[in-house]
Amino acid sequence: MPIDPNAPLRITAFDWVPDFARGYVRDLRARWACEEIGLPYATRLISAVDRPEEYYAEQPWGQVPVIEDDGLSIFESGAILLHLGERDERLLPRARVPRARVISWLFAAYNSVEPLLMELGNIDLFAADELWAKLRRPSLLEALGQRLDRLAAALGARDWLADTFSIADIAMVTTLREARDSGLLDSRPRLAAYVERGMSRPAFQAALAAQLSDFKAEPVTA
Repeated sequence: MPIDPNAPLRITAFDWVPDFARGYVRDLRARWACEEIGLPYATRLISAVDRPEEYYAEQPWGQVPVIEDDGLSIFESGAILLHLGERDERLLPRARVPRARVISWLFAAYNSVEPLLMELGNIDLFAADELWAKLRRPSLLEALGQRLDRLAAALGARDWLADTFSIADIAMVTTLREARDSGLLDSRPRLAAYVERGMSRPAFQAALAAQLSDFKAEPVTA
């Protein structure tokens, strides 16, 4: 779905990030949700290295994404996914039981899986040679392995976390995708297949292409 500059929904994203972050910035989640339901959106691109001072009134830490939709300004990708899910039951079921299951898994992705994976990413990308990082990494990998084993067991033979594809899968697939280079998914084929299943969806591919197309070759500063 081409980005519509006149769309009423607008996603704020960065116009440049380093190569290792391209395709992984959190606005990908909002774009993916929009692509799944054919919801047109526009983008507002800001600098990641020289963020507008006024933007901190919208997002206290200057992060992306922020969306503007029908007079609402919403930050944090989990809150954004919930908001977009309310617009279409293909993302968030209306029935009480499956809805509760999706919301539970959405929070699980953000609270039980992503923090440890982000810690591992920070160690490997920014602190690999530090003594504290070398001491922390083995216990972190053990804790992550336990979390992922429990996740694989809970997923079982299902394709998706809550029977049908939902915002929970957008959150979890984009979270687990960051673990592929760590080797953590190599011994967990059920999770590896789950991530590949999510990434093979046309909506994911469209969202990824849209994000990558928005990046400039070099950072632009004021």
